[in-house]
Amino acid sequence: MSNEPKFITYQGIQISNQEGLELSRKQYEKSNLRRSVRDFSDEPVPFETIKNIILTAGTAPSGAHKEPWTFCLVSDPKIKKRIREAAEKEEYESYTHRMSDKWLKDLEAIGTDWNKPFLETAPYLIIVFKRAFEYIDGEKWQNYYVNESVGIACGMLINAIHNAGLITLTHTPSPMNFLTEILKRPDNERPYLLIPVGHAAKNATVPNLHRKPFNELCIHYS
Repeated sequence: MSNEPKFITYQGIQISNQEGLELSRKQYEKSNLRRSVRDFSDEPVPFETIKNIILTAGTAPSGAHKEPWTFCLVSDPKIKKRIREAAEKEEYESYTHRMSDKWLKDLEAIGTDWNKPFLETAPYLIIVFKRAFEYIDGEKWQNYYVNESVGIACGMLINAIHNAGLITLTHTPSPMNFLTEILKRPDNERPYLLIPVGHAAKNATVPNLHRKPFNELCIHYS
């Protein structure tokens, strides 16, 4: 049995309300520059940068501290090519047969289609798997609030990517079972999100979209 204490003293960031206000303003201004970008450069990114980004995502809260996630990091060009081919196959089916007319209409403003060259161009792909359960001593143990926990971790991952001056987008080809097969993941894991990471291409463009103002995204009960 471990001799470590069950609880330790909290050692968070200690700052004044005024400092917190200024930091929150700067964080919002920086985060408001974040965009989903599809035009990637093949410029290399240091592995240690990506490592720190994934470690940051791993600090996310999770149900009963089960940490029900696995981050698969792919930089091998051959594997990236296989992922692109499989993803484009599913995306082609979605765009030509599965999506409704309304869905396709909504996508017109974003300008996407089934072609996904960024899956090969980006120096790294991070494939997030959710862990539905664990095997402990040959017995199944449940994980709790898996979707919520992994969703929070992915949000922190995306923010960490942006804070490092890199770009990404959330890619969700459906179905994503091909990722389990290509990456040889165990049966307790399910593919959750495919995230390319890298630098923006020199002439990268993004849709001219606008975000909801505070009074539309928040209802304040004072």
